[in-house]
Amino acid sequence: MPHPDSTAASPARTPIRVERRFPLDLRQSDQAIRTLYEDSKKARWAPELDIPWDAFDAGAHDPAALDAARRVWSRRAWLEYTGLAETPALVIRFCLELDREADPKYFLTVRNTEEAWNVESFHRYAEACGGYLDTPADPHWQPLFNRGLHRDALDADRSLDGHVLTHCTFGDGLEHALAGAWLAQTREPVARALLARCVEARERHARFGWLYIERRAPLMSNDERSAAVQALVQHLVQVELAGSRCVGLATAIDASTDIADLDRVAAAGLGAATAEAEVQVFRRYLADCRERLDAIGIALPALDHPRLGRL
Repeated sequence: MPHPDSTAASPARTPIRVERRFPLDLRQSDQAIRTLYEDSKKARWAPELDIPWDAFDAGAHDPAALDAARRVWSRRAWLEYTGLAETPALVIRFCLELDREADPKYFLTVRNTEEAWNVESFHRYAEACGGYLDTPADPHWQPLFNRGLHRDALDADRSLDGHVLTHCTFGDGLEHALAGAWLAQTREPVARALLARCVEARERHARFGWLYIERRAPLMSNDERSAAVQALVQHLVQVELAGSRCVGLATAIDASTDIADLDRVAAAGLGAATAEAEVQVFRRYLADCRERLDAIGIALPALDHPRLGRL
């Protein structure tokens, strides 16, 4: 797994918001998010105990498919690992800002636990397929994983609502949609059990993002709404359209090997959808996201992709 700062120069000093804790209001403010928090606690699981690891039969699969699967699942572990630092930083940011609600702070602590379980499971499945890889073979991918999201979450000069919109609303929603597509194509029983848990967790994560931004949207000024949209657009252009989650979107990086890996793993039923199927999931989710945001007064502009055109 790439070290968080392995390819980046020493980051500039991050401005942290001055803490204004009092009056400290811990009253319930959003019943839907509080219910989501309680549901998440009840849905706890343990990768070691709740995934039937002994059912995995490597001998039943083509060695080339297993080799591709270890790369696909390692990549997922790298992506999921970003949450282990970003989510605690986001909790701290919520706690530092005066008048931010208590319910999101509680829910995010549970989200972080579920991210840890996903990392552990993805890592273990890669091991079962032939061995986890701790670094991308092509170093050009590393900046897309080493994005310093924990610094962004804490940065007082960045919009907190923009961070939530980008990473909780859009990002977690896209991850939920992708995980559902992977599960639909999966036949191997261990991968199915693992992805079923992943889909359930990511549905809760995405629901939190939408619940929170729908609550905040009417309270935002025009400048705040503009800052939030700008944060999302910057992320979409620089990260998503670069192939971070959907390698089929990549144009600046040669993703041919990654695309072939996904296609082979999907055909073998080892827990993936084809690269083209992932691109279609992205396009549908982007359109759905734009429509839902428009309904709450947040206008997401059209995006241009070098190969796909206007999205």
